[in-house]
Amino acid sequence: MGFCSDREDINSLCLTAVQKLMERNSLSYDCIGRLEVGTETIIDKSKSVKTVLMQLFEESGNTDVEGIDTTNACYGGTAALFNAINWVESSSWDGRYALVVAGDIAVYATGSARPTGGAGAVAMLVGPNAPLIFERGLRGTHMQHAYDFYKPNMVSEYPVVDGKLSIQCYLSALDRCYNVYRKKICAQWQKEGIDKDFTLNDFGFIIFHSPYCKLVQKSVARLLLNDFLNEPTLSKENDIYNGLEAFRDLKLEDTYFDRDVEKAFMKASSEIFSQKTKASLLVSNQNGNMYTPSVYGCLASLLAQYSPQQLAGQRIGVFSYGSGFAATLYSIKVSQDATPGSSLDKIIASLADLKARLDSRKCISPELFAENMMLREKTHHLANYIPQCSVDDLFEGTWYLVRVDEKHRRTYARRPMLGDRPLEAGVEVHLNLAGEHIPSPAKKVPRIPAKMDTEAVAVTLSNGEH
Repeated sequence: MGFCSDREDINSLCLTAVQKLMERNSLSYDCIGRLEVGTETIIDKSKSVKTVLMQLFEESGNTDVEGIDTTNACYGGTAALFNAINWVESSSWDGRYALVVAGDIAVYATGSARPTGGAGAVAMLVGPNAPLIFERGLRGTHMQHAYDFYKPNMVSEYPVVDGKLSIQCYLSALDRCYNVYRKKICAQWQKEGIDKDFTLNDFGFIIFHSPYCKLVQKSVARLLLNDFLNEPTLSKENDIYNGLEAFRDLKLEDTYFDRDVEKAFMKASSEIFSQKTKASLLVSNQNGNMYTPSVYGCLASLLAQYSPQQLAGQRIGVFSYGSGFAATLYSIKVSQDATPGSSLDKIIASLADLKARLDSRKCISPELFAENMMLREKTHHLANYIPQCSVDDLFEGTWYLVRVDEKHRRTYARRPMLGDRPLEAGVEVHLNLAGEHIPSPAKKVPRIPAKMDTEAVAVTLSNGEH
């Protein structure tokens, strides 16, 4: 799992992810018209992470940037992404890109839950003519009141968790969202003259919010159970359901903790999991639960492990869940153009080093991890504080916390990239982007019309090195 020392906080994670995305894509900050942040890691009850990120825009002079933070457990990143997409589709769009960053630091009190933590940030660029296309009208959402996971203690980072209820809420939300999604896509198909039922096989890939990887495998089995119960005629004709007839008359709400059902459908869905989902768990396996960027870490993992030709034209199902609770199942259609130099080829190339970056992290002992957690617990809320941990273990280009002054104001600096001269400790740094100034796409990209025959909104993704 990944974790942060006292040198990193939610602001520094997001600063790093955003600047890395901008640099990798050779973008100038004046081409961003909206910046949305999704996070549940709160270090200030008033000042947003987005306003901290605006220091990256100062050299460009661009302050005309809409958007703000969105919070609801692990769903905030998805809500922020939907806000960005809706802006690009709306009459408010001015032709510039939207940028979304989802980030969190997941920490738990000493005990069995602590190893399920993690930390990370994922930044995404939203605009026209991109390789990942959000399918219009195909979102199945379910929201409900529950105390499955929440953070009522304003002076502690640790959550209150009802583990059993949390699993039930997650699986029931998946059931509801999947059935809403199925109805919507079948209605679209009927308008197009396609008379068929939607099943799990109609997803080329499917990714999930990943609190822990076993729950993702159970979720694939859960969707197969939904298909089995929804379409009795089809299920009798499908060999994958052999030996499952004893479960024909089950009700979904009675099966959340039925071990026999779980075991049978996990076995039946094992090949589907291997083909459609397993590759997406690279970051989750190596970095733990990142909370709101978790599902987008899964998207990055998926893209990093397949070729453009393997991904072209595929439908990717995405299930996002945040406790409390809010959930959506939606789908992304991958561009058909897999030629060298295409936008799909470029996004996959940009993630080619993902595994290498994960492997390059420093491995530490559980004892040192526990010491870091104790230091964090004692100091995360302090004023007039200078972090104690070294910055030498941070990747090049990583933003870090320099100090917190007596008024709780935070100052950050950036570890120099290779070839840069060292930064002075305690100096707040705003670096210019190297290379040619790139004008805003508002000057060269046509406005997306209010009504479109085809989907033109897509996302380009980069992830931070945490």
